[in-house]
Amino acid sequence: MAKDWRISTFNGVLLACYFIPSWTISAMKIWVSPIRGFYDRSNIAAAMYVSDFMTLPAMGTIRVAWLLALSKVIVAAFFFVFLLLVIRAAIRNKGGADEALAFALGVGAFISMACLIAASKVGELAALRLHASEALLLIGAAILLIIDTDPAVEHKTEAEAVESVAPHHGLSSSPNS
Repeated sequence: MAKDWRISTFNGVLLACYFIPSWTISAMKIWVSPIRGFYDRSNIAAAMYVSDFMTLPAMGTIRVAWLLALSKVIVAAFFFVFLLLVIRAAIRNKGGADEALAFALGVGAFISMACLIAASKVGELAALRLHASEALLLIGAAILLIIDTDPAVEHKTEAEAVESVAPHHGLSSSPNS
């Protein structure tokens, strides 16, 4: 099943296996207890940045926490959609799952980079390492998705190029003509 996958598809599956449970659990902690979940290790950089640099009341902090949880669930959902599309053999061969993977990588990288910047502003080294590694995973996968080409499409374009180079004299291709 996985022998005809492109490297970007395989990489996306590995990333989905990490980000779906990790970010869903992180979001669920915020949904169960917004303030306590917001100050959890996986969200501490954003929480400290919001509390240090924004003067928000408690309800404003809860809203920011919910927004972070919602965005993490959206990224996890798009990784899940990507996994569903990859499983289907007909779409997998056509590269139809690339859009879901690209959306998950783009939004996830944006969230990780924002948390990385927040961690650097507040001086939280453990969160800085976590968000830096997540951001590098997502950005690296996005670059791989951009440069990785589908071997079937590449072979098809090479065959079309060979056909266009061959001279066509207006004669029938049949040997009997």
